[in-house]
Amino acid sequence: MGHQIMINDFVAFVQDIYSTDDFIPLHVPRFEGNEKEYVTNTIESTFVSSVGAYVDQFEEMIAKKSQTTSGVAVVNGTSALQVALRLAGVKEGDEVLTQALTFVATANAIAYNGAKPVFLDVGQDTMGLSPKAVERFLNEYAEVREDGCYNVKTGNRISACVPMHTFGFPVHFDELATVCEEWKIPIVEDAAESLGSLYKGKPTGSLGSFGIFSFNGNKIVTAGGGGAIVTDDEEASQHAKHLTTTAKKPHDYEYYHDELGYNYRMPNLNAALICAQLEQLDTYVENKRALAKEYADFFERKGIKFRKEQSDSRANYWLMCVELEDRKERNSFLEETNDKGIMTRPIWQLLYRLPMYEHCFRDEQQNAEYLEDRIVNIPSSVVTEEIV
Repeated sequence: MGHQIMINDFVAFVQDIYSTDDFIPLHVPRFEGNEKEYVTNTIESTFVSSVGAYVDQFEEMIAKKSQTTSGVAVVNGTSALQVALRLAGVKEGDEVLTQALTFVATANAIAYNGAKPVFLDVGQDTMGLSPKAVERFLNEYAEVREDGCYNVKTGNRISACVPMHTFGFPVHFDELATVCEEWKIPIVEDAAESLGSLYKGKPTGSLGSFGIFSFNGNKIVTAGGGGAIVTDDEEASQHAKHLTTTAKKPHDYEYYHDELGYNYRMPNLNAALICAQLEQLDTYVENKRALAKEYADFFERKGIKFRKEQSDSRANYWLMCVELEDRKERNSFLEETNDKGIMTRPIWQLLYRLPMYEHCFRDEQQNAEYLEDRIVNIPSSVVTEEIV
């Protein structure tokens, strides 16, 4: 089938799915539940800032959704990762293992702690951090000492590993955990995109020492902004709440801050919105999974690879994507679909191509560069109930 015919068929298919000939975005939020009621309640209560009933309710809800013992509400996913890394023991001058095929916030959060990202390859199947790449790097460069793992070439401590569950597809976590446990490196999950995804029946975010989520406007559920840290470490959770409330010691009227803190607590207004959204999360995941099946069937007929979950995982299909033949076909697909009012986007540029991270260590990045040339995201918003 000719390329142009395929593009026309794809445009018609997406327009039919979303029942419109108008511009179709990549991902938009839906507000169909108690959002207006909860936000109105917050305004009427006058508790619109970081103290309020919905903040407490959200922290209970996100802990339950992630099957962890506690959640901490913060202003966005980046701040959640920054604080989680600090809680995991990341300090200035340390190195943190992560992937270059990710949104820039993953590396930014590492840098905010004064640490250096080490960019290792992803798996071609999950598009997330490859356990084999981590093991290869550690075998070549690292040694375990009494106080942790060190890079013998640089002398720096390797204080954390941050896998990112790309587009909601879980990484091969058990293999990664086995490697990191052997080398005494804690795992902090960047689960910003994967709320509602499961790995071997367990929610992403619950698998490492800490997990973080994002509730930006383009996520599967949104607080407008917003993020969360989840963990089974109750002491660390309380420390996270302290740090994100400017490290202020409780007192009736005095202002005393006992360490460097952050003004990162989620406002009650945002918490009200996300509480209403979380009530619909399971429905949204099922809806998106049904959409993914429709896409998979369509692209199979066209001979194009639609990215699917692994057999040990259940993906939330936050952003759905196709794998094209090469960069030329990728660019052609992007140009023609956007020209026809269908918003599509390439996967991110690899982070070591950015000026602030071009000096960082990276391995060969064979899989990451292959995917960078080929992966395109397609419209992935929740659609009407009829598709389920």
